[in-house]
Amino acid sequence: MSTAVGIDIGGTGIKGALVDLDSGTLITDRRKISTPEGGEPGPIIDAVVEMMSGFEEIDDDTPVGVCFPAVVRHGRTMSAANVSDEWIGVEAEKRFEDALGRDIHFVNDADAAGIAEARYGAARGTDGLVIMTTLGTGIGTALINNGILVPNAELGHLEIDGVDWETVASNGAREREELDWETWAERLQRFYRRLESLFSPELFVVGGGVSKNHEQFLPLLDLETRIVPAELKNNAGLMGAARLARPEETQRPA
Repeated sequence: MSTAVGIDIGGTGIKGALVDLDSGTLITDRRKISTPEGGEPGPIIDAVVEMMSGFEEIDDDTPVGVCFPAVVRHGRTMSAANVSDEWIGVEAEKRFEDALGRDIHFVNDADAAGIAEARYGAARGTDGLVIMTTLGTGIGTALINNGILVPNAELGHLEIDGVDWETVASNGAREREELDWETWAERLQRFYRRLESLFSPELFVVGGGVSKNHEQFLPLLDLETRIVPAELKNNAGLMGAARLARPEETQRPA
């Protein structure tokens, strides 16, 4: 059995578990702690070290994957969403490795969720291009082409009529403006139709907490591309981070 630890760092919580990479199931209970107030690098790194110390089931050879709400290039965080701006430009992967005393794989959180859905969830077995979208405070996206991750796709920031569309079409915007499902779906329609015109995907997968209410808005969309709710819910990030910690994962399709 191939295993890895996956850790998902978010603006409000940090989740982690040991994952069976063959079956896509959690071997341990999912652990969760609150993200330190302010979301600064030092306290978050300390919180991850604390979480890792609780995994008695792992040894020094167990791969560890960490996903984070930022564009990640060569282990460096180039942005920061719902955490401190102090993360911007930080050699985050090295900081975590130094604190943990072990190698890790560090990745964007939407990319991790996309890989998890492609390997174990709603997009499993789908050839061609899959676009994962996470509808939350903003809109996160991941591109999986024939099983290979194309990292750091920030498609939520597409401009439509001169507007950064996640500012009006995210679930955060729906809640902030108290939009009904029909009005919100009209905005989502424009977003997904633009993605269709640019990428001609085989499948859209819709994640984020609001996906549990998918029957309220997905049937309102009129698209050529099949669009389905994510299956892995709150475990997608940590499962994808764990899967990407497998050395050969980014080198070959599923």
